[in-house]
Amino acid sequence: MSEYIDQDQAGVSVGIVEKCFFTFAAPPDRLKLESGASIGPVTIAYETCGTLNPEKSNVILVLHALSGDSHMAGYYDPKDAKPGWWDIMVGPGKGIDTDKYFVICSNIIGSCAGSTGPASINPETNKAYGTSFPLITIGDMVEAQKALMDYLGISTLLSLIGGSVGGMQVLEWCVRYPDMVTSAIPLATTTRHSALAIAFNEVARQAIMADPNWNQGHYYSGKKPDMGLAIARMIGHITYLSDESMRLKFGRKLQNRSALSFEFGAEFQVESYLQHQGNKFIERFDANSFLYITKAADYFDLAVQYGSGSLVKAFSLCKSKFLVVSYTSDWLYPTYQSKEMVKAMKKNNLDVSFCEIDAQWGHDAFLLPSNRLDNLIKGFLRGVSDET
Repeated sequence: MSEYIDQDQAGVSVGIVEKCFFTFAAPPDRLKLESGASIGPVTIAYETCGTLNPEKSNVILVLHALSGDSHMAGYYDPKDAKPGWWDIMVGPGKGIDTDKYFVICSNIIGSCAGSTGPASINPETNKAYGTSFPLITIGDMVEAQKALMDYLGISTLLSLIGGSVGGMQVLEWCVRYPDMVTSAIPLATTTRHSALAIAFNEVARQAIMADPNWNQGHYYSGKKPDMGLAIARMIGHITYLSDESMRLKFGRKLQNRSALSFEFGAEFQVESYLQHQGNKFIERFDANSFLYITKAADYFDLAVQYGSGSLVKAFSLCKSKFLVVSYTSDWLYPTYQSKEMVKAMKKNNLDVSFCEIDAQWGHDAFLLPSNRLDNLIKGFLRGVSDET
């Protein structure tokens, strides 16, 4: 059987789901941020699938990546063209089986898909926050998620699952609230950004801020910095792919022509593809949110925040069982970074399994249908569930 499976054969959908909202931290009880600033009220958008058991012991929290949202599976409307972003993994009989587990996904603060972020209205000015919105961290995102769990009456998480920036949130949860987390599955992630990852994020941010429409982040009543955001997405999208995937998909093939035109424009297919990705992105994402979330990812450093520079010391705070997954072609968060966290976990005698999946699709491989990942997650969750 092929490693990658067709979306249509990936299992039954959860069907129609609902986008829910939870608002908390109303003044004077604002949400205190790691920067020292505070904000409130704060709204979190979230989605649930499956049924919560009477003991509330079957909860799985899915944590999304940079540009993701709370819509992880199913459809809001039967007419929707596409399901949620991880419909291949979440649903009846799938890797995260909604016949067994109650699955939650919330949109992170700082984003623009229902949760409070720079595009939200500041109640003190009745205008969009823009860059008056305080800088946030991965820890701040987790604090907001913890408030949501408290609201839902959930004190124990059977498992946390997330890839990329979502994987950072998984790790943050494990060290910040170790008594709540039974198991965790960080996918294609890292305990801190490399200089290379920070560099790509900075170039992308500069593309946005160089757009004349950015207006120091206060563009909501006028033209948006669409060109800057599109370029930022193009830069980011390159890091999500791999040399092999781009070679196989595009090579040096020309777009709709048989010879070079000797003009500036999208002559090669890969150029046209990147422009298409950039143009699609500006329809659904906010430029300021891109700035804030990438900065939060750059700030993330588990060893410094919790171990005085020692990753072993940071993971000494954890109590959960781990399944760590990396991909051979992921050059944004290479396998050596996953092995570093696994080594630190094992030095603390934590129960940890590690798998490097051979995949040609680069960093985004965890978002693609995969029998290997599906079976890994399904088996791991079954084992954790049986133990508890």
